[in-house]
Amino acid sequence: MLGQVLVTGGASGLGAAVVHAVHELGGTPLVLDKAAPSSSEVADFESVDLSDTRAAERAVRAIAERNGGLRAVVTAAGTDACGKLEDVPASDWERVVMVNLLGTAAVVRAALPLLGDGGRVVTIASTLGIKAVGDATAYCASKFGVVGFTRALAAETAGRVGVTLVIPGGMRTRFFDDREEQYRPPDDSKLNPPERVADAIVFALRQPEGCVVRELVVAHAEEGSWP
Repeated sequence: MLGQVLVTGGASGLGAAVVHAVHELGGTPLVLDKAAPSSSEVADFESVDLSDTRAAERAVRAIAERNGGLRAVVTAAGTDACGKLEDVPASDWERVVMVNLLGTAAVVRAALPLLGDGGRVVTIASTLGIKAVGDATAYCASKFGVVGFTRALAAETAGRVGVTLVIPGGMRTRFFDDREEQYRPPDDSKLNPPERVADAIVFALRQPEGCVVRELVVAHAEEGSWP
């Protein structure tokens, strides 16, 4: 049994796909998001802006208390602000780092004491966390940070909490909807549906005690962001 799985960004995109996969396997999906999930598969929801790290920590504790604790955390929430460094407003640039990196760290920090021995943490980076591109300094900085954070966390909690870094390529979600046309993938782009990445995430969550999938790169076989 997966037990109580806290999913950030669980109202849409990859997070919603993880909620569905957890529910299908008999787990209890708990969601932190700014928007309320529409899925009936969500067992509980707490509204929070993950750029407010203290609020994120409080939200983790509140939803865990209502549901008898946590067994796993999946940090699927993310945002972006495309453009050249000098063109992206500083507040937008910094919000990307605050949500993607600092929000991830805040949620995990609050969750660790609640997971207990044998709990699981899955963080979501990106192929742009290991391969930098132009006009994506905020996103690359945040996702490179998630990679480093997760690797250090895995070393720090080895033998107590199973920590997995998932590095997805591009996915067919609404993540790209509010971008300028030049920053959207073409309609014929080779992208995975988020359900395939969610399957990889629950594979990591279901490993037996003492076995950890440390890192997974999951991309469409013909997508250009990897290698």
